[in-house]
Amino acid sequence: MASLAEIRARLAAAESNRGGQSTGGDNQIYPHWNMEEGHSAVVRFLPDSNNKNTFFWVERAMIKLPFAGIKGEMESKQTQVQVPCVEMWGDACPILAEVRTWFKDKNLEDMGRRYWKKRSYIMQGFVRENPLTDDKAPENPIRRFIIGPQIFQIIKASLMDPDLEELPTDLQRGLDFRITKTSKGGYADYSTSKWARKESALSEAEQAAIEHYGLFDLASFLPKRPTDVELKVMKEMFEASVDGQPFDAERWGQYFRPAGMVALTGSQPAATSDAEDTPVARPAVAAKPAVSQFDEDDGPAAAAAPVVKPATTQKAEDILAMIRARQNKN
Repeated sequence: MASLAEIRARLAAAESNRGGQSTGGDNQIYPHWNMEEGHSAVVRFLPDSNNKNTFFWVERAMIKLPFAGIKGEMESKQTQVQVPCVEMWGDACPILAEVRTWFKDKNLEDMGRRYWKKRSYIMQGFVRENPLTDDKAPENPIRRFIIGPQIFQIIKASLMDPDLEELPTDLQRGLDFRITKTSKGGYADYSTSKWARKESALSEAEQAAIEHYGLFDLASFLPKRPTDVELKVMKEMFEASVDGQPFDAERWGQYFRPAGMVALTGSQPAATSDAEDTPVARPAVAAKPAVSQFDEDDGPAAAAAPVVKPATTQKAEDILAMIRARQNKN
């Protein structure tokens, strides 16, 4: 387990480098976003079982690709597919390479935000106070948490506070974290979330749960790193999405598919993007455990952000023309 000093050093280094340059069928995930406004949940974060991970979280980055329905379906509704952003592994992302150029043109900024990567952070721990009356606690009380950027910044800032003497994940002298949901401008707001002031030890039951079930290796819940073929498919899907085309299951369904779509007969298993699953690249052996799609604290307070309608209006066609003109110049 990394020390507090090591975590602070890594966070400071990451910040320096930066300056220089969302549960379906898996109730192990605690859906704090389902809390009603004004309610709070108290959680206790735990370390990663992977000793090579300095932090008690792993970062996930996904890109949402909206499509104008599914090709061949008469009454197909707008749909969405999520793909992993390969910047998670330090690789150059073919989608963001294109999208970054859009921010140089004010007319393309909104389009750029639509296709920008969405960050979230996977953590684990106990739920000590639960306001969700319909939450079905799993047999293993060690839950996973999908933390959005807003809450993460609070966690990160506190870790850099010199007055913090012990790791919040310490089993004997750790701190609880209170996730509080309010709203601001019609959107969910978690800015009043905070750490407890007093340290506390895990209960005997909590320590017994760790002994019995063990801690999760958080990296196992990240998407599979896409192959070269899958990267080409992702780029092709991105271009089709921007052009307002429907999702073509025959071309892409064996690699990625939208929510609720059944795998094509004879095709290799593809990652789904069910409302509460993590859409990932086609697994090499078996599918990874599900991870909630709710990965943004800045989404609408009611639920996950609605799928953005693909370009169909004259204004959208003008935007697409500008994008193509920019591509031709490059």
